[in-house]
Amino acid sequence: MDGDFNKFKGPENSHNFEINRLCKREAIKERKQMEKKGHFVLIHGASHGAWCWYKVIPQLKSVGHKVTAMDMAGAGIHPKHVHEFKEKMDSDKAMDTQFGFHNGLDKPPTSACPGPNFLASKFYQLSPPEDLTLALTLVRHVCFFNDEESIKAVALTKEKYGTVPQVYIVCGKDNILKQDFQRWIVENSPPNEVKLIPDSDHMIMFSKPKELCSCLEEIAEKYT
Repeated sequence: MDGDFNKFKGPENSHNFEINRLCKREAIKERKQMEKKGHFVLIHGASHGAWCWYKVIPQLKSVGHKVTAMDMAGAGIHPKHVHEFKEKMDSDKAMDTQFGFHNGLDKPPTSACPGPNFLASKFYQLSPPEDLTLALTLVRHVCFFNDEESIKAVALTKEKYGTVPQVYIVCGKDNILKQDFQRWIVENSPPNEVKLIPDSDHMIMFSKPKELCSCLEEIAEKYT
């Protein structure tokens, strides 16, 4: 009986060994794929905050990427710097977009907060209405860095800025940055690559989140 049993014992052990080897191989392959995944640091635009990436973050995380969404100084949930100089003209309340004049009413505005009509027609014209409603409760004043000290402080250099691969994603139906102006940006600061999402408004993370995530994954795969 023992001899008969042993005839089947060998192949069974061999089969189990093969399964274990395949499992280890798949685990190693999966680990290598995870190591290839990128870490996305998402920076919001003027008057917005980290909250505007809420559609993009879970999609990137679901395929293994690390994601950090930043609240920039003077924006987001705690706009500390802006409260200090939020001086407005008397007529400002009647305007759709509000302006701040830290340097005096006889000088150019130093900050602005887009109003409901401007947001609806320029930023969010192709985005879901729920996202516009969210933005209307959360947008903040944004500073204009138009003084010499600020311009010098954010000067870009080839030694630093130039070493980072750049990909420009064109928003095809952006009512803030028209395609002519976007082409001007590309020509004057040539990126490594230009991608196009044709039916996106300015708030691409709201109007075309899936397409944006696909672009970001392609970029991470190519430049990581």
